[in-house]
Amino acid sequence: MDTPQTILVVDDESTIREVIRRYLERDGYTVVEAATGRTALEIASREKPDLIVLDLMLPGVDGLALTRQLRERGSQVPIVMLTAKGSTADRIHGLDTGADDYLAKPFSPQELMSRIRAVLRRAPPPSALPRQTLVLDDLQLDPGSRVVMVHGKEVALTAKEFDLLWLFARHPNQVFTRAQLLDQVWGYGYYGDPSTVTVTIRRLREKIERDPSQPLHLLTVWGVGYKFAVGGG
Repeated sequence: MDTPQTILVVDDESTIREVIRRYLERDGYTVVEAATGRTALEIASREKPDLIVLDLMLPGVDGLALTRQLRERGSQVPIVMLTAKGSTADRIHGLDTGADDYLAKPFSPQELMSRIRAVLRRAPPPSALPRQTLVLDDLQLDPGSRVVMVHGKEVALTAKEFDLLWLFARHPNQVFTRAQLLDQVWGYGYYGDPSTVTVTIRRLREKIERDPSQPLHLLTVWGVGYKFAVGGG
């Protein structure tokens, strides 16, 4: 029998944590809870959850600061951020910080569950990935450890950034539309913010390109989509 996946739910409102817990446990997940960002950071380090449901507005260390700290520590745990701030600018800010998805309050528990399932489907376990390291020009990707090296130096990617780069790396010089990227990386039927692709592409360029404003690899094909160019392709 497979070990149940563990979800860390972080919200300072106990009623919201309880509702989310009931739905998660009904679907067979193991749930751990935290009411503050500081406690969540300790639990995340100790429990190594498979996903974090994270409220943006927390006392002390807020959701953005917590996400930033996790990413700086090299954690690739997927994060679904909850917030009462539902503007496009706020969503982009959350995604820029390293969240994998963003859901505005008030939300439907059923929609949250759908988002969680979609996020967890995106990154297959290491055992399901090929073990061979891919080398493309100055880039190396190890799918087993999910380590990326650029010019011989390791760069820290979020789970979704790695999944997107891995898709491009397996299909060098192939053009993908935004819809194809959403389906193959974010999951078929994904109905989150379409700017997610743009934000993730920008974050990847900042991490793997020498000059993100003039990328050599992760290129925009105007009117179509994006491609990862190698060998002058």
